[in-house]
Parts: sequence; structure tokens; C-alpha cells
Amino acid sequence: MRVRVNKDLCSACGVCEGLVPEVFSLETEPYAVVLLDPVPEELEDAVREAAENCPEGAIEIVEED
Repeated sequence: MRVRVNKDLCSACGVCEGLVPEVFSLETEPYAVVLLDPVPEELEDAVREAAENCPEGAIEIVEED
């Protein structure tokens, strides 16, 4: 799985970082930055949850075959 954040949509609310700080960070930019791409298998469910809970719909998940 790969994940992207649309910086134009991201409001930096921190939901993603709160749920999966190993994958998302708000420390260096005014929007969420992806730290691990591809996402480790053990974090995939948490990243899906972060995407579902993003109020702006800024997190895009790309499933790999």
C-alpha cells in the first residue's frame, strides 16, 4: 500500500498523525507529510482508519497488487 496527502486539501487537523504517527507528521510543513511510503503491512489498517477519519478527505490510499 502507498499513501499520499493532498496538501491543498489538508487542514493540518492532526487526526492522521494522532492515529499513525509512524506514517504521518505535521512537524515540518503546514500539512501532513507521509513518513513511510510504502506503508508497512502492520500499519495498513491504521492508515485506512486515518484516511476514513480525515475530515478533509486529503489522504489517498493506493493499493498495490
